[in-house]
Amino acid sequence: MPRLSRRAFTLIELLVVIAIIAVLIGLLLPAVQKVREAAARMKCQNNLKQIGLALHNQMDINNGMPANGNYYFNGSAVVPQNAWSAMARILPYIEQENLFRSIDFNVSYNVQIGIASKRVATFMCPSEINDKGYATDPTYGNKYWPINYVVNAGTWQVLTAKSSGMQTGDGAFGPNRMSRPADITDGMSNTLAMSEVKAFNPRIGGASNTATFPASFAPPTDISTLSLGTFNPASYMHVEWVDGKVHETGFTTVFTPNTKVNHTSAGPLYDLDVVLATEPNLGDTYAAVTARSFHTGGVNSLLMDGSVRFITNGITLFNWRALGTRSGGEVVGDY
Repeated sequence: MPRLSRRAFTLIELLVVIAIIAVLIGLLLPAVQKVREAAARMKCQNNLKQIGLALHNQMDINNGMPANGNYYFNGSAVVPQNAWSAMARILPYIEQENLFRSIDFNVSYNVQIGIASKRVATFMCPSEINDKGYATDPTYGNKYWPINYVVNAGTWQVLTAKSSGMQTGDGAFGPNRMSRPADITDGMSNTLAMSEVKAFNPRIGGASNTATFPASFAPPTDISTLSLGTFNPASYMHVEWVDGKVHETGFTTVFTPNTKVNHTSAGPLYDLDVVLATEPNLGDTYAAVTARSFHTGGVNSLLMDGSVRFITNGITLFNWRALGTRSGGEVVGDY
């Protein structure tokens, strides 16, 4: 009987098939990544919408937005009266009633590690690459958990004149401040409530914790003009959702979203934030804490009316700062 011959792939044909598959994968992978990013961005926006509803429930029940920490001057020092964050105070309205009831707000979060170490899913963006605990604890593993959604502390000033009145900034939130709708004279739809930040972002402080400045002290266009202290690359921002200080649960509008705030130290270039003196120090608290995200082209932000907007990196500095003030009287343009 005649033998049937079987035609096999030649080496060239096999290489062509492999090449075609590689091209198809190369075309498909960016599409898959775009779908994943779109899904992550939508989940991020949903988190902010939930937080927006929580803030309005808080405002309706307590006749005002929660303060981001409370401090007073005792005649010689600044004393934290209740340094818990605004985010800790809205827990009952994001289905975290049990966690909220476990908190003793008269005691520092530093000794309530069972609370501070908890991960609150609504506070974390799905695109965050550092969704992990911070610092170590023998009982709970970590002491704190970071946060990606923080309150609008205004343009630059956060807490000043601490020995003579405790002056807060021009944002919707701040230490000792419980903003009401009547305080937001720029309009709830024209004022930022919250925006995204990156966890574990490095920061640098001022050269002095007691330095004070005139009322005309303007936000910098370049941080190199400021008197800064020694940089510690392990000094991080936004790693403690329980803490009401601006470097943990706040942002300011000194720079537009995702602006690279560069600082060189011992060779490497860092994109960092600046807080001249933290709230418990006698010095004036001014902060350049930039809104940042892992989303391409901008950040998700919550407005005081509860709406969520994706604000692009290309927003003008004027519009960004106008959105950051609660009663600046600015006319916000298209963004």
